[in-house]
Amino acid sequence: MFCSKCGATVPEGVSFCPACGQPAGGAPAVMPPAPSPSVAAAYAASADARRPLYYAGFWLRVVAAVLDLIVLGIPVACIFLVLAVALGAGAAIHKINPDDPPFTRIAALIGFILLFVIVFAVGEWLYFALLEASSWQGTVGKKILGLYVTDLEGKRISFGRASGRFCAGRLLARLPGPGGLYFLVSCICVGFTEKKQALHDMIAGCLVMKKV
Repeated sequence: MFCSKCGATVPEGVSFCPACGQPAGGAPAVMPPAPSPSVAAAYAASADARRPLYYAGFWLRVVAAVLDLIVLGIPVACIFLVLAVALGAGAAIHKINPDDPPFTRIAALIGFILLFVIVFAVGEWLYFALLEASSWQGTVGKKILGLYVTDLEGKRISFGRASGRFCAGRLLARLPGPGGLYFLVSCICVGFTEKKQALHDMIAGCLVMKKV
């Protein structure tokens, strides 16, 4: 038997509750049942559904891109120098005789520039794709500003989707000629689309969110 006031156990034959002194003749206290795990999960899901979503705007993404360029530039430059020394690219340019044909000097310079472009492109791709597909869901710049990348359902994206987003964004924007127009239209889309998606976000089916 339980006390109707405090819920303490009252032994049989005792007229008053030993804990609070309430007469034992009252109705026994009824403890409310604990919610089942399924009900608790459904309630949590409904609460998440009601929580407002905050999409990352244009200027936040610009600042994140600048931070990423700084973070990415230092290790890429170091890797480039190591490869240049290992492949002898710097030595090849240094040993060119001024009397050599112009084509020889131009070819050596182009080879050196191509090496830098390849190293930077591969490093940039791995930087963005690996970090956006990781538990961070974003690059260092996005992490600092509280931004993260998801799919259209708010879930973490895969490495393949992150790679597609990178190719649809940065690589297409660097194409000679139409690349500049593509980049301009992509920037405009961030400012005017409902979910603040750039063109590469739409192509890859991604969202850039802001933590609050």
